[in-house]
Amino acid sequence: MATLKDIANKVGVSLATVSRVLNEDPSISVKEETKKHIFEVAEKLEYCTSSSKKSILNKKSNHHFLAIYNYPQEEEINDPYYLSIRHGIETQCDKLGISLHSCYNKEIDIDLQKITGVLLIGRMDNKTLAKLPKHLLDNTCYIDYTDLDSNFDCVDIDLARICKQIVDFFIDQDYKEIGYIGGQDTDNVQDIREKTFIEYATLKGVIAEKHIYRGDFSSQSGYNLAVQMLSTQDYPKALFIATDSIAIGVLRAIHEFKLQIPEDIALISINDIPTSRFTFPPLTTVRIHSEMMGIEGVNLLVQKYRDERALPLNVLVPSKLKIRGTTK
Repeated sequence: MATLKDIANKVGVSLATVSRVLNEDPSISVKEETKKHIFEVAEKLEYCTSSSKKSILNKKSNHHFLAIYNYPQEEEINDPYYLSIRHGIETQCDKLGISLHSCYNKEIDIDLQKITGVLLIGRMDNKTLAKLPKHLLDNTCYIDYTDLDSNFDCVDIDLARICKQIVDFFIDQDYKEIGYIGGQDTDNVQDIREKTFIEYATLKGVIAEKHIYRGDFSSQSGYNLAVQMLSTQDYPKALFIATDSIAIGVLRAIHEFKLQIPEDIALISINDIPTSRFTFPPLTTVRIHSEMMGIEGVNLLVQKYRDERALPLNVLVPSKLKIRGTTK
């Protein structure tokens, strides 16, 4: 099968020019005779262009992506954040005519010979990565995790920046001490939210180690940890909570202790799941466009395969703090 590089060499232009011409990029400035020559060479070499609707990406029999999730499927019930990522992946694959197979809890239950691209959702261990043949490692993309030491594309959010933004928000409101309630996915691996919070809040002088609580990422864990914290009657007046799902459990505990929000205790979480707008009071949270993360993961695989790109790309999806009723 002819490649973009073959066409570029024949015509004597850059690979990028060939890609943009064949994909009918309206912003490209190229002479008409050059465009004509590119299309003639592409036709002669039997290269399938996306503009002619003959791209191999639109042939399910030839293109099949594998999505490997690092958590059990039940987690999507506990945290809609994960469900939204999957929805983005499935929607974009369906839009582009790409066959998709999903595996949960890092278990791979499919013949990898027919797979042409892999999406890794969340951090994967070496044991899981070792199951992937070499040709797939060249067309693999992380979603919701960044590994700058690998050759994988990555779609992620800047959690470190978000954590600092939350700490700064509370400092600007004159809080002198900020607590943290979070979770942990992997044994012996500290969650980046907790790690960044401890480092930055320590730098800013607004942390007390006794106010750091860690469980899992469920609402039940948030409730249990909040009860444990509030029972000491020595609790911080501001709380940074790792996810909205955890925060929902924390809210219930605060109400049971008959504390006023945000007068007695204020809280900010991360994700902005649909439920966060309907809690009492509505959650102040950082909106994460998780569906877009799934969409962009698929797009990166498509682009890498199409353009034969060797250089890995790291895409950060933007976020936004949504001020609601749990902060002043």
